[in-house]
Amino acid sequence: MGDVLVLNASYEPLQRVSLRHAIKMLVREVAVIEEADDGSFGPFPRPRVLRLVRYVVAKWLHRPGRLCTKSAIKARDQQRCAYCGGRAETVDHIVPRSRGGTLTWENAVAACLRCNHRKADRTPEEAGMVLLVVPREPLRHSNVAMTSQG
Repeated sequence: MGDVLVLNASYEPLQRVSLRHAIKMLVREVAVIEEADDGSFGPFPRPRVLRLVRYVVAKWLHRPGRLCTKSAIKARDQQRCAYCGGRAETVDHIVPRSRGGTLTWENAVAACLRCNHRKADRTPEEAGMVLLVVPREPLRHSNVAMTSQG
């Protein structure tokens, strides 16, 4: 497994990070290794679980719903382009970022490169394109729980 579970100082799971990010945390001495795999990464054992040295208040954990990211948008749209139904390689902002659009569940859809370039810096209506999906936040029960296997 390529990612590392990060625990708060109180041993509550916070998030998963890449191995590279985990090593940076160890170098900065903001975390310690709680569990390691066989093998090493430079002078460090290869971490599976890190624990933060200081407690972090993580208000975002208690926010309703899922965090909106580009990979989450593509997963929500099942890797299909919201304009043509083809394979999605990117994310399109319905209201373009240059016009104040942000990455939110309601303003972002998965898109293929062709449709994303065709729409460009316009709204779907201005580009003469129709959305095949109604963008909305996914249901909460589709979240993946962060747990440590040990």
